[in-house]
Amino acid sequence: MGLDREDIAKAVRDKGIELLRLQFSDINGLIKCVEVPAERYEDALESGICFDLSSIQGGARTEESDARLFPDLNTFRVLPYRPNTARMICDVFGHDLKPFPGDPRLILKNMVRKASDLGYDFFVGPEVEFFIFKQVNGAYDFLDRGGYFDNVIKDAASDIRAEIIRNLRGFGITCEAGHHEVSPSQHEIDIKYTDAVATGDNAITLKETIRIVAGQHGLLATFMPKPREGINGSGMHVHQSLWSKAGRNLFYDGSDTYKLSRLARHYIGGQLAFIDEMIAILAPTINSYKRLIPGFEAPNLKCWGSLNRSALIRVPQFTPGKEASTRLELRCPDPTANPYLAFAVMLEAGLRGIQEKIEPPMPVEKDAFKLSPEEVRKYRISALPGSLGDALHAMEGGTIARTVLGDYAFNKFIESKRAEWVDFRKAVHQWEREMYLERF
Repeated sequence: MGLDREDIAKAVRDKGIELLRLQFSDINGLIKCVEVPAERYEDALESGICFDLSSIQGGARTEESDARLFPDLNTFRVLPYRPNTARMICDVFGHDLKPFPGDPRLILKNMVRKASDLGYDFFVGPEVEFFIFKQVNGAYDFLDRGGYFDNVIKDAASDIRAEIIRNLRGFGITCEAGHHEVSPSQHEIDIKYTDAVATGDNAITLKETIRIVAGQHGLLATFMPKPREGINGSGMHVHQSLWSKAGRNLFYDGSDTYKLSRLARHYIGGQLAFIDEMIAILAPTINSYKRLIPGFEAPNLKCWGSLNRSALIRVPQFTPGKEASTRLELRCPDPTANPYLAFAVMLEAGLRGIQEKIEPPMPVEKDAFKLSPEEVRKYRISALPGSLGDALHAMEGGTIARTVLGDYAFNKFIESKRAEWVDFRKAVHQWEREMYLERF
């Protein structure tokens, strides 16, 4: 059962809400918001809130910039860290009061509707990794030197992580786990899978909550994939499954060696076939490609396997009696990705694989980084794009992203990321000076 206006009115009254924070996401996945006094909440629900869309990344031209935010009633939550303030996630409408084609949440809704029309419900669950830094003499430094699953003695942020999880519970978000990751000051929080749009909402809420709680302790939480060289970077592995309208996991087949249905294998085939076209959305920053290199538990080769953490797509271990947990894990996304757009292109690639019956190559059950040239040919393995520039080139040359985003959002995304790539190419970096200044 969803919330209605009477439910919202009662919550505002009973919980002493003074401010209503209306949020939405820009094309890059950054949260934008406007606060409305509680006495105006009825106007916000009825008529929306006007704002200037031309000032938002991926927004409209100045002459078409008048836009409105219409809150999704089901996203009403009291902020756990600010009890007199409630939050609602909004859908964006243009000056003509039609859904704005550059709204990432709308783009995912459209893809979910497409899957539903084919008889599928799409469920996802992300593992979000991040670093927490402290400031020392004006510079950012590791908060701790802990490692994977370290305990409280080495994990200085364990109390902060617990506080984050408690706050997420206040939002109604179920966490599967939270723990220290491999690198110093690196952490992971996994949220329970649910339908893709709700998971997109939960992912942006998770990221905002992490940053706010860290900030309350005088610390910086960052989702930058590779803030330091020589260590593992932060990813956002995404677990995916398709379900029937009757509530059956369509990826499961007990007779298969990997417990995967033909549909699941074709889904894998589609994601492997079209990964180059969507990697710019899954790993959307210059820094993203510093993570996707050999030796740091991040994939850079297009292959799949069971339990294989060097593979691009991993099939997690099957537990007898847990058929509903059958899923695929795509390991190249990172937490700078806009979750709405990421889930949308992942779904389109998988559906394309199902529709075209794309067979995946042989599974790889050994460290992909240590394969011989003969084995690489045997498994039909090739590398992912090695830079944002290469990724954008592949995206522009394909059909997946344009089909999902539509011309408007596609062009806005490319425009934003091309500018980022050009700025990077213009910059001269310290490594270059140290390497070449005195040498030549």
